[in-house]
Amino acid sequence: MSSGGLELPPGDGGYEGGPADTAGGGPAGVPAGAVSLAPPEAEGSRAGAELDWSTEAWSEVRTRAQRAGRAYIWLNLIEQRLRSVVGAVLRPVYEPAHGGDDWVVAAAGPAGQEWVQRAVAVREVSRRKGYLLDPADDNVLSFLTLPQLRELMVQHWPCFEPYFDDRREIELALDELEVTRNVVSRNRALSRAVLEQAERASARLLEVLGGGSGSPSADRLPIDAVEDLVGDRYADVISVHPDRVRLQRQLPAEDLFGGARRLDAIGIGLNLLVQNFSGRRLVRLTEAGCRVRLLFLNPASSAVKRRERELGLRKGELSRSVEMNILHVRRVRAGLRDPSRFDIHVFDETPRFTAYLVEGESSGIAVVQSYLRRARGMEAPVLVLRGGGRGVPKDADHGLFTTYREEFESVWEDSRPVS
Repeated sequence: MSSGGLELPPGDGGYEGGPADTAGGGPAGVPAGAVSLAPPEAEGSRAGAELDWSTEAWSEVRTRAQRAGRAYIWLNLIEQRLRSVVGAVLRPVYEPAHGGDDWVVAAAGPAGQEWVQRAVAVREVSRRKGYLLDPADDNVLSFLTLPQLRELMVQHWPCFEPYFDDRREIELALDELEVTRNVVSRNRALSRAVLEQAERASARLLEVLGGGSGSPSADRLPIDAVEDLVGDRYADVISVHPDRVRLQRQLPAEDLFGGARRLDAIGIGLNLLVQNFSGRRLVRLTEAGCRVRLLFLNPASSAVKRRERELGLRKGELSRSVEMNILHVRRVRAGLRDPSRFDIHVFDETPRFTAYLVEGESSGIAVVQSYLRRARGMEAPVLVLRGGGRGVPKDADHGLFTTYREEFESVWEDSRPVS
């Protein structure tokens, strides 16, 4: 009889579902009168849980790992940068009076005693177990988490104010990162929207904290942390798009051509430039010092006629389109104070690709498309390449940017100028 007045069923075989044919009146290994807690095995089922993963499950896990890995790289960069900033600003204030690692304890103050002492304890455990592989990490500051570093910065904002203009912007960016940090640290699913938000917040925060080189507009497509780590696997290819429409969503013409110091383009009609970048904008770009060289397919060549047949166009349709584009850039050139900085040529060879090679003050970028037999340029896959320049850790000998640059120069030498 239980304390609640309920009586457990007897352990003999007389009750419903009890094993009547087992010696001793109960299952093997279970004393008489005891109740077995093991669930009855379903008829026809095999023992043990189902441990296999389906193809869909593997795909989901791989997607989770890829997103979490990319987010972790950004979070790691932010934490290291913030740790460096906090150390550079607060160490000179507290270390002379407290010395050693005690300056971190003093900076945390009474409100931060608990988490600082926890960081000290974790460091001691890491020392004993040999987890400190780099002597530079053998300090309390290296064991503070991102929220704790933020707390130090907020508590001592008057010390940081001379270096950073907008405290609110820093706090908002760190707020956005906290969601991602929580998800990644617990190995939960990270949605694409949250990942993209974290990447934007990280890039903005690194810029504010002085981790970038110049203003965001100086490098129209800044190198991100993941490209830095895995870029060598893909030469200097930084993105691939199935068609030009998807490219222009990610990289509008203004972002591609705006601020260029050198612009070389080769193709049949150069529609990406002519139809998406206004003539007035092209004039201002050239007047600001950009050197422009445009290389069109000769609209009167036999190669244009072959291309019209491939695409199923009416006779003369493609050639008239190219002529209109050439007339447009001629009007742009005519409006310049120094037309010598704006060259227009035509070539008579079979067109193999279209390429826009754009170089700025610090780096370059190229958009390249191969011509497919039955697909217009708008529908062909697009490669985006990173060119050489300051801060670009690429080996020029193994990059595609240099290859297409050499191809452009070769065709340019055999081309004819347009008067």
